[in-house]
Amino acid sequence: METGLSPFAEVLLFILAAALFVFGGLITARLIRPHRPGEQKLESYESGEQPLGDAWGQVNIRFYLLGLIFLLFEVEIIFLFPWAVVFGDEELIRETGGAWGWLTFTEMFIFLGILFLGLLYAWSKGYLDWPMPGRKKSGFSSPVPRSMYEAINKKYDS
Repeated sequence: METGLSPFAEVLLFILAAALFVFGGLITARLIRPHRPGEQKLESYESGEQPLGDAWGQVNIRFYLLGLIFLLFEVEIIFLFPWAVVFGDEELIRETGGAWGWLTFTEMFIFLGILFLGLLYAWSKGYLDWPMPGRKKSGFSSPVPRSMYEAINKKYDS
């Protein structure tokens, strides 16, 4: 007669132990640490610089769109890796008579095709183009005449 825990109970036990460990550490840290708030400690701090203005500055929508496209391809990679591991399981392919391999292969190419269409759509709309700011003239004028530069270049080119 087996008196051990079921696999689900073991997982639940590990989750409860992890939660107890985390919350126990946080509570212990709160009890032990010194509590000395001050004006300087309560200020906003970012990269060692004092913040200028409020935090509600406008951000270009291209950052958001590029982030979404990045997430799209990250999800694709997360989906592809386990598929590639299981796809090569020859025992599973033998058990299903080879149908499982072709079915998953076709399913993955449909998934990749949909993602590729999304990429083409983003590309055609110009979401992947990042316009560079134009160069401004510095207004610097050289005290040396242009003819002197050309004479020096001719001398050293030959």
